Amino acid sequence: MASLRRISYLWKEPDAAESYSTAVSLHSHTNQSKETLDFLANLGNQYPLLRPILARSERKSREQHSIPVNYAAAHWTPPLTPRIAFDVESGQIEKKLHLMPLVSITDHDTIAAPMLLRTVAAARHIPVSVEWSAPFGGDQAFHLGIHNLPSDSGAAWMKTFAKYTAHPDEKKLTEILAALHELPNVLIVFNHPMWDLYLIGAEKAAQRVQDFLTANHEFMHAFELNGLRHWEENRSVKRLAQKWNKLLISGGDRHGLEPNANVNLSQAASFTEFVHEVRYEDRSHVLFMPQYAQPWKHRILESTLDVIRDYPDFPQGSRTWDERVWHPDRNGVARPLRELWPDGSAPAWMTLTIRAVRLMGSSPVSGGLRMAWSESHELRFALGDDRV
Repeated sequence: MASLRRISYLWKEPDAAESYSTAVSLHSHTNQSKETLDFLANLGNQYPLLRPILARSERKSREQHSIPVNYAAAHWTPPLTPRIAFDVESGQIEKKLHLMPLVSITDHDTIAAPMLLRTVAAARHIPVSVEWSAPFGGDQAFHLGIHNLPSDSGAAWMKTFAKYTAHPDEKKLTEILAALHELPNVLIVFNHPMWDLYLIGAEKAAQRVQDFLTANHEFMHAFELNGLRHWEENRSVKRLAQKWNKLLISGGDRHGLEPNANVNLSQAASFTEFVHEVRYEDRSHVLFMPQYAQPWKHRILESTLDVIRDYPDFPQGSRTWDERVWHPDRNGVARPLRELWPDGSAPAWMTLTIRAVRLMGSSPVSGGLRMAWSESHELRFALGDDRV
């Protein structure tokens, strides 16, 4: 009998999906997702070469606009609208795998996208899902994929999550997760558990994961193999799952235009049936798509370029990068950067910086970087040296 827990790679097994009827896209983002900018301040502290660049932008903002830069209060939004994001994920599954698509969009701390999509005929059965950033340990927050919330209580759950986030209490967190676990059709996924996202240090981050799982492991239905994280980190997640005897599941974490780099293969006819495959049948077949075999640094660059590109055909508010980056004005009200520029356009020095970054995505620069960043030695993970 075939294993109920499998990892496959489409570039190695082109027929891996043939015996399945469905592919499931988990964990992707739309322009409803508020992505924090406080990582920029952390990067400035971590990489000294970046500090002068950030300091210059902070000084000019203060001197020319009388607005001090507040990374923690600022945010950016991905470029794709919910409908376009849904079509990108569905289209990959239909065109490349010839399977029925099931898509679960998980924006940060909001269910706006699935609720909007439920008004569209092609997407009316999309699950109500979210990526909840749950504070833990005082210096960390874990991203939890909460999929398939009951539609009639989704808004109430979001209020519960927001209340905990505003006033963290780890005993309360366990109570919330236990209550979610009691809902038979809800799927709880520990997203990118080995990513030191808040740069607190590898040893401390690992201890936070240990503490979190000691208290809450029974409520985690699966650990995520993340389609935007690199090979070594996903290997670490695999070892973590083995330690805790947890199922591995896909999660593309798409923020730009590239569709999710992994999906789950399934026989489910609905998302609820898929949840039952994972929770009650202990079944998961993760399929990595060809884009995951590309050098990781190049993929991150492309995702970054997607964020700062202009999209003239998109709806107003999503067309330019400075419409998608928000910062408090002098009164503390979050507004798009475009509305904060004195003449409605970015300063010349910032425009030049954006152009320089965009140049990295042009040919032949992009091709040269891809070769320089080649990670062919890491494909051993995909070619069987690191088996399930």
